[in-house]
Amino acid sequence: MNSSGFIRQDFPLLRIPFFIYQWVVVVPFLGLSTFVIGGTIIILSFLGAPDFASRVLAKTWAKLNALVSMMKVTVKDRDQIDPGQSYVIVANHQSLVDIYVLYGFSGLNTKWVMKQELRSIPVFGLAAESMGHILIDRKNTVAAVASIENAREKISNGTSVVFFAEGTRSRTGELKSFKIGAFRLAQELGLPVLPVAIHGARDILAPDSLHLSPGRVMLEFCKPISTEGIGIDGIGELSQQARSAIQSALSS
Repeated sequence: MNSSGFIRQDFPLLRIPFFIYQWVVVVPFLGLSTFVIGGTIIILSFLGAPDFASRVLAKTWAKLNALVSMMKVTVKDRDQIDPGQSYVIVANHQSLVDIYVLYGFSGLNTKWVMKQELRSIPVFGLAAESMGHILIDRKNTVAAVASIENAREKISNGTSVVFFAEGTRSRTGELKSFKIGAFRLAQELGLPVLPVAIHGARDILAPDSLHLSPGRVMLEFCKPISTEGIGIDGIGELSQQARSAIQSALSS
């Protein structure tokens, strides 16, 4: 899919007005919505309703911010999903807006594997932690593994876990090699891997950039990969299968 920020290619003269709109409307709305919705999430989670907060409020936050950012999201092949099945979801990662796309439009109840540094973002970090998302310290391998191990009990009854399998955003747009943590967890739990391709997010907000551009993004579900009968020695092949599925989707 050739999906991109339409100001960059179609209406270049609109860049300056949208730059003003970004800082006058988009950024303040992100801050306000994070404070209000995030604060409500923290309270509800404290009162014992973290799953409701995640399924309803956090998804609303993502959709509202995508709307205000003038980001149009389409979803392809949602019928690949069994609503009652838990998955280990692996997605490519090119932009911060990938969070809006996956959280707001996947239609799945998810827990995220996030880098520990996000915990320091006011309100957002505490809200993420209170909903049961998994924060890992990438500088401490033992602690990171322990955090993922603690996530096991949260992945059941249709609740899935999301990994950005490359580990960090791709700065070039090319799909990077995948870390094996997601696939080891899928193999150990006997859960299918669900590869997900996000098209066009890099053109909305490129890595290491503050210049947002409205445009089109597509979330594409690939065919789930069964882990039945796969042993420890098959984890590498499982990772390669998922990467190939996403690469194929991104290239089509």
